Amino acid sequence: METDKDCIFCKIVAGDIPAEKVYEDEKVLGFKDLNPVAPFHALLIPKEHIATLRDLHPEHDGMMGGLMRAASEVAVKAGLDEGHRVVGNCLKAAGQEVYHIHLHVIGGRQLKWPPG
Repeated sequence: METDKDCIFCKIVAGDIPAEKVYEDEKVLGFKDLNPVAPFHALLIPKEHIATLRDLHPEHDGMMGGLMRAASEVAVKAGLDEGHRVVGNCLKAAGQEVYHIHLHVIGGRQLKWPPG
């Protein structure tokens, strides 16, 4: 599994930086966002370092499916019965700040459309 020694998310996967975990399996880790934009805000990341959504290849299909399934499980476990949003930003103009693929699971309040 590829990692990046300078990536904050890879350091969380390795256990070098603590995080409040909300989900974990063999390929995916979920944890609470340190700067939440809603009452519930978690990040889901693949344990493998992949910088952006544009860096995905066919061999990542199963992992990405697992990431989306995990997002649903996290939302149900968090009690987001009225709904939730799953967001994946790609590159700077879209708001990607950490270059390690991650999905935001956001809920617990009425979310507006279109976003930001």
